Amino acid sequence: MSELADVAALLADRTRARILEELLGGPPLPAGALAVRVGVAPSTVSGHLAKLEAAGLIVVRQRGRRREAELARPEVAEALEALSRLAPGVARPIGLRAVNGHAALREARSCYDHLAGRTGVALADDLVARGALVLRDGAFTVGDGAHFSRAFAIDLDALGGRRVLVRACPDWTERRPHVAGALGAALLDVALARDWVRRRDDGRALNVTAAGRCALLCG
Repeated sequence: MSELADVAALLADRTRARILEELLGGPPLPAGALAVRVGVAPSTVSGHLAKLEAAGLIVVRQRGRRREAELARPEVAEALEALSRLAPGVARPIGLRAVNGHAALREARSCYDHLAGRTGVALADDLVARGALVLRDGAFTVGDGAHFSRAFAIDLDALGGRRVLVRACPDWTERRPHVAGALGAALLDVALARDWVRRRDDGRALNVTAAGRCALLCG
């Protein structure tokens, strides 16, 4: 279990934990942007990124003059989301900006490459109610797979690969599952392409559009 202890030691540092939390949004982020979001000097971020990359938690790529970091694989995001659920409780945000930021995260956010928060859980509930997904013993399985083609133009056969098709990812704010796996990623792609949700520049919260509220929350 020494490897587990090594990873735990990395995550025990608050700055590294915050970096990973920002990268949970999915898209790669430049080191400079991470420094601003986390509130430390760029040189400090570079040192933390090197340690996280050496542990296999992130990858850092040079794109032009910028170094961009992203989570190494979906399993890292799933582990981070699980750890968030183990926290004894979310500290009450202080100040209007913090309160608004927490509310935005709870409403809708990207959990690596799938939709999370109240919106993600509502979508999962709707898919179960329609029989498209079956939730049993805490796990999702596909029910009426044709629904995904009709409603989202998603070809489930085309999602085949090494990644699991669908997972139930317990949401750390709602304490109920949203849809993860290859299907969860495809659903978020559709939501972005149809302008149901929009990415924000200040974090991993997503803005839900009027069309998105009807499509994802009205059932």
